Amino acid sequence: MENQELKQIDTTELKEKVIEVLKTIFDPELPVNIYELGLIYEVDIMPLNNVQIVMTLTAPSCPAAQSLPIEVDQKVREIEGVNDVYVSVTWSPAWNKTMMSETAQLELGFM
Repeated sequence: MENQELKQIDTTELKEKVIEVLKTIFDPELPVNIYELGLIYEVDIMPLNNVQIVMTLTAPSCPAAQSLPIEVDQKVREIEGVNDVYVSVTWSPAWNKTMMSETAQLELGFM
């Protein structure tokens, strides 16, 4: 049935694909991906394979404030099965280095 292009795929599987893509996006000032940095607060798979991402940046004055959310939107949109993407940037709670994964903390010499 060709009209079922937007069929709902396994949400867990789609979420894992989204996270894998997020791990390929790097903060331009730090050699760590945005997922390990703790900049991604939420990844939700909504009905019809719409992806909602809540993220932050390391600081409101971050030079990537304009480009990083756009890059997240564009790369997630390229995942097969994704219908639409909504990226929301929040400053609450404010990001701090305790939000980084152990991997990121090791890479940046915090551990």
